[in-house]
Amino acid sequence: MIYLDNNATTPLDPRVIEKIIPFIKEHFGNPSSLYPLGREVKTLVTEAREQVAAAIGARRTEIIFTSSGTEADNLAILGLAEAQPEKREFITSSIEHPAVLETARHLEAHGYTVYYLPVDQTGLIDLDFLRSVISPKTLLVSVMLANNEIGTIEPVEEVVKIAHRYGVPVHTDAVQAFGKMEVKVDSLGVDLLSLSAHKVYGLKGTGALYIRKGLDLRPVLHGGHQEFGLRPGTENTAGIIGFGEAVRILREEWLKDKNRIEKLAGRMKSGFEKKIKGIRFNGHPEKRIKSTLNFSFPGLPAEAILLALATREIYVSTGSACSEGSGEVSHVLLALGVSQEEASSALRFSLGRFNTEEDVDQTLAEMPEIIDELRREFAG
Repeated sequence: MIYLDNNATTPLDPRVIEKIIPFIKEHFGNPSSLYPLGREVKTLVTEAREQVAAAIGARRTEIIFTSSGTEADNLAILGLAEAQPEKREFITSSIEHPAVLETARHLEAHGYTVYYLPVDQTGLIDLDFLRSVISPKTLLVSVMLANNEIGTIEPVEEVVKIAHRYGVPVHTDAVQAFGKMEVKVDSLGVDLLSLSAHKVYGLKGTGALYIRKGLDLRPVLHGGHQEFGLRPGTENTAGIIGFGEAVRILREEWLKDKNRIEKLAGRMKSGFEKKIKGIRFNGHPEKRIKSTLNFSFPGLPAEAILLALATREIYVSTGSACSEGSGEVSHVLLALGVSQEEASSALRFSLGRFNTEEDVDQTLAEMPEIIDELRREFAG
């Protein structure tokens, strides 16, 4: 098997599995319990919170654990809306993850004015448009740090400078950026930042939200007082402790991983461009997460290529895993000005920690054959 869909989810690191097994078996205590079985688990949840906080340069008390990056995005946006109901304008980009875009549509349905920042053909947001629509009435600006489909890195620091002049907080969905580039809350200047464990070799079902100290946020779920009163419900202890371990490993190895993975991805990109004629690369040539490769294969439906690759046990995707199966063409590619036909022919290849040179060599050997076969089939 050659797994090239690491933006959808990463395999569990064996060290994470080893760390969490005791918390599935014998250390099952509720961290809110006062007796030793619960307090031991509570201590390790706190350690995990410290690991996540340290990785992004935050305080431990600024990290809230959630069930996912999606929940973290929702808590950031809707939690702020609950705290500041008088502010009825929201700004985001046209290429956000569905977790943000669907929340924006929810706000619109409840009477908010939402501005969607357009992007250029490389995926970079229009900062002049942001300047033209932001005002003191703006609740929040939410712009992802790195796009999940094309890897383009957005100028979040510039967004912050513009927004803070109006006293407007900024949220960034850093789910795809974390572990692939340096993510520090102070250098970015953001007030809210979302993360997810299963993008960094941890368990699915665990996310985190950074909330800058002093920012007023209200819970959007109601129940107990876990997570500083902002996210009720008994904590997913195995997931959180696994997240902490995944981040510990990341802090030690991310730069070595990054350099190796980017080298592999660069070889794959140049190999595709050399061996397969008539393809189009989607995204920014330089300002991007280089382990993400998005190509259009004009004239061929992406699903046909994906299924042909799958028969050879090479696994890729047509875009965001959260949109797969919807039958809709990528909103990200359409926002870039890619034609409907080319957008429907696009595949995303995303490399990760466990990919090898052999994976790249095999994919480069198989892809030209597959494309040639499908072009003959669809031409005839």
